[in-house]
Amino acid sequence: MSDLHIDYRIGLSTISNIVREVCESLWATFKKSCFPTITEELIAKVATEFEERANFPYVIGAIDGKHIRVIKPEGSASMNFNYKHFFSILLLAACDSNYKFLYIDVGAPGKSSDSTTFKNSTLYKLLNFNKIKLPPPKPLSDKRLDKIPYFLIGDEGFGLCQFLLRPFGGKYLSVGKKVFNYRLTRARRYIECSFGILSNKWRILHRALNVEESLAENIIKTCCLLHNFVRDRDGITFEDTIAISGLIEDTTVDNSQPGNAIKCVRTELIDFFMKEGQVSWQMEKI
Repeated sequence: MSDLHIDYRIGLSTISNIVREVCESLWATFKKSCFPTITEELIAKVATEFEERANFPYVIGAIDGKHIRVIKPEGSASMNFNYKHFFSILLLAACDSNYKFLYIDVGAPGKSSDSTTFKNSTLYKLLNFNKIKLPPPKPLSDKRLDKIPYFLIGDEGFGLCQFLLRPFGGKYLSVGKKVFNYRLTRARRYIECSFGILSNKWRILHRALNVEESLAENIIKTCCLLHNFVRDRDGITFEDTIAISGLIEDTTVDNSQPGNAIKCVRTELIDFFMKEGQVSWQMEKI
């Protein structure tokens, strides 16, 4: 903004207002087209594409949080100071296998964890109260009777719940659990790549945002909206995208207390991955 102030001889407050108005206008105009309503048909499409591209069935989205660096806001004390030791605003997002954001939540303080932010988000509430209609559970294959529900996938920063799976914690895991972790991580990489594409395309996110908090939130939301707009406009060339084939073993202690239902889902998935659902590469890093 200081550079624009000098180049165009426009006051800093005027430039700030222009940026804010443009961001708000873009969000109001394109939100519905760039972030369509999550329907049963959309979820079924996302799950089918995840199974084709990531070899992980019934995934309705990969979810994670990204800390967007900001200059310390006035009067914020340590509210926005995160575990990485810088001030930030948390961007929580879920994406599909086309690296397109299905849902974003912007504005949580940097001290908030991914799990806490998710549980306070509208997405969690909509799923928890069945406001988003998921496709009905079904068996993993024709050889099985047990029906498996659809779910989000996240990293060890999230707790297990009835509609979210995370990796198993601990060092000494069985082969089946290691295979499960490896395959879940390969599917979850799409959200990591989405954040990378977002930051590299809209390079203002490579440095700390030196604006007031509300404007920073508007900028982040608009960058996510434009990311989706460009993905829709330009299409996707998978040969040019990032591929991650490895898995760093998770050493986090799993202290969550999920219900029996989600434990059964993970057990059923492990059995499926070790039998008719296995793929040639799943033992590479075991």
